[in-house]
Amino acid sequence: MRVLITGARGFVGPYVHDALRRICGRDMTVVATSKDGGPHPVFGQIGALDVTDRAAVREAVARHKPTHLVHLAAVAALGAAQADPENTWRIHVQGALNVAHAILDEAPECWLIYVGSGLVYGETAKAGRPVDENALLAPMDDYAVTKAAADLALGALSRHGLKCIRMRPFNHTGPGQTEAFAVPAFAMQIARIEAGLAPPVIRVGNLDAERDFLDARDVASAYARVALNSDGLQPNTIFNVASGISWRMGDILDQLLARSSVKIVTEQDPLRLRPSDLPSIVGDATRARTRLGWVPEHPFEEALAAVLKDCRARVAQA
Repeated sequence: MRVLITGARGFVGPYVHDALRRICGRDMTVVATSKDGGPHPVFGQIGALDVTDRAAVREAVARHKPTHLVHLAAVAALGAAQADPENTWRIHVQGALNVAHAILDEAPECWLIYVGSGLVYGETAKAGRPVDENALLAPMDDYAVTKAAADLALGALSRHGLKCIRMRPFNHTGPGQTEAFAVPAFAMQIARIEAGLAPPVIRVGNLDAERDFLDARDVASAYARVALNSDGLQPNTIFNVASGISWRMGDILDQLLARSSVKIVTEQDPLRLRPSDLPSIVGDATRARTRLGWVPEHPFEEALAAVLKDCRARVAQA
């Protein structure tokens, strides 16, 4: 097995590396790429690859001849996606198409494991029930719209020979995630307050929103299980990666505050309130459980504790 990873320098990349080694065995080669190449503590070395550069993508696929390609390259944060929609379309849609066509032309037996997003369901989730892979895609912002566009485009190419599995992960967190995401944003504020670097007030957005959260290790293990079981899967299969459990954002913050050594109050920040916020979005991952044998192994409370510990360490090193 020879696995090429795009976007390997991002938050999830190291988790995918560890999951591949653990689940697929060490008799494999992992080729890590990212827009910014160079040394990396987990991969050793990451090759430079901009997925929006069609020729560079084709050359990389032709040179490495992967058996599997995990496509992580993306604009990770919603805020960044909204700030530059044109760039988001270029990376999410054209980047994914560049990868797909390179595989079709240079390594047609390669399995593409495309990492999309559970946010593609958008408005459909307002019905209040966990959404499965048959639910209507109804994205509500630039991030989700571009993820949905790439998802659908790859589905169409699967009918022309692309061996693609489309993953739709819901929210996930863990050590190493940036403050552009809610959980580390909460945790970093707590860590700075504990260190005496900020007043004991946390500025928050919509605490009533409910989200389906997973530990990043469990999300990565789903991708690795697709690689392991790919020969028994049908191209164009879609997998939700979700816990099926709804977490209120205010309850997540309370969990983190309960682990703090100081008394902290909360204050709502209008800048953190997004008009497109869904009241709740929860995924149904029955298909991944039955076809991949995948189940979340790490309690979400464990991930919260790990994120807070990581943020404390980062503050101490700053």
